[in-house]
Amino acid sequence: MNFPEYELAGIETIARGVCVQNGKVLLCKAKGGSSTYLPGGHIEFGETGRQALVREMKEEMGVNATAGALLGVVENQFRQQGKPHAEINLVFRLDIPAGTAAEAREDWIEFEWRDLSDLDAANLLPAEMKRFLIAPPAEGGLLG
Repeated sequence: MNFPEYELAGIETIARGVCVQNGKVLLCKAKGGSSTYLPGGHIEFGETGRQALVREMKEEMGVNATAGALLGVVENQFRQQGKPHAEINLVFRLDIPAGTAAEAREDWIEFEWRDLSDLDAANLLPAEMKRFLIAPPAEGGLLG
């Protein structure tokens, strides 16, 4: 039986964290990539979003993190290797120890502390994530 492309596309559920320290936000990107995203990763079966975010930070940076309040949800659709792709991002407040270096433990990614005033140059994806950083708290942002 032939299914439409949209029925064959999986929808991934991802936990992402907003970590801001000293006017900088922690961002992640694939090595050699031109866009950044909030740190985090896939929620595994049986995990909560907070548990997944804490686990991913331990695996990817080697830090003991705390996942705080759910800030919001971002749906995202795009094409990956020519195929439709969709994800639902659960976005949490993320706390890691102050002064943590942006060092990755996995060889395919890298982290950076980016000035909040320089978010446009970071090419943060999905673009809607930016609202968690710059919108007033009443509108779901952290900083205003």
